[in-house]
Amino acid sequence: MSVEKIGKIKRVPLRKVWPKEAKDFTPWLENNVDVLNDVLDINLCAAEREQSAGAFSIDLVAEDSDGNSVVIENQLEKSNHDHLGKLITYLSAIEAKAAIWIVKDPRAEHVKAINWLNESNSASFYLIKVEAITIGDSKSAPLLTLIVGPSEEGRKVGKIKKEQHERYNIRERFWQQLLDYAKTKTKLHSNISAGRYNWIGTSAGLLQGLNLNYVVRQHSVDVELYIDKGKDKDNENLEFFEKLEKQKAKIEKAFGGKLQWQRLEGKRSCRIKKELKVGGYREDDLKWPKIHEAAVDAMIRLNKALNPLIKSR
Repeated sequence: MSVEKIGKIKRVPLRKVWPKEAKDFTPWLENNVDVLNDVLDINLCAAEREQSAGAFSIDLVAEDSDGNSVVIENQLEKSNHDHLGKLITYLSAIEAKAAIWIVKDPRAEHVKAINWLNESNSASFYLIKVEAITIGDSKSAPLLTLIVGPSEEGRKVGKIKKEQHERYNIRERFWQQLLDYAKTKTKLHSNISAGRYNWIGTSAGLLQGLNLNYVVRQHSVDVELYIDKGKDKDNENLEFFEKLEKQKAKIEKAFGGKLQWQRLEGKRSCRIKKELKVGGYREDDLKWPKIHEAAVDAMIRLNKALNPLIKSR
């Protein structure tokens, strides 16, 4: 094909094609809602204008091929918070399965917001950019581009985030109850707060880089002395660990049982710990008190066994 026969796309100001959003663009889209089917993974039909949603009026409500309601909100300008709020309000008001937001210029924060909404898997959200174009001397035509929509990957991310949030909440409750109990038995860890991660700890005496930590997993809990004096202190960490290891028999006798002595090859830190297979944060809440009791008891014994040697450092 000759290059001369290939037309050139020219963008036309939207307001030149549709001067008024409500009077021009929305009626046009109502009669041509099928143009959205080219860029969506759903098929729309039977669009109707200005349906009531409480005190508001929805631009368009269409149906997908399964008869589910789909909300369409139009905005022939840069996307804004007000229209995003309306979109969500309308969707919940009529219990629609999907929402489509058509804008002239999608802002980055709204692209991110639509992605986040899709992660919830409660409904499908689509953000579409609308432009008007001509080719040569042709009439103006719409150019619709899907900026973001629902995806299986997004739903998986949403599920992972939900599970992560749930895990954080459970662990925070687990730690709070452990700390509440610990305060009745020892002053260790009395000045720290419950966190959401899998460990909490406090300084072991006055020496920097020595921490007495609790570590919890789904079905077990550890108490440990974690040795990490900081960057470029690998040799110091190992030297201190080896000093304690020379007193292994004495320390384990004072503790009242075997400990795990971990040099953590390839890392700058070292660890001395006791794993307690009495349960973890995934156990029933009613079992937590026994887990806390065992963990606090082991922590007190570990500190008692190590403290004299740490002080003599």
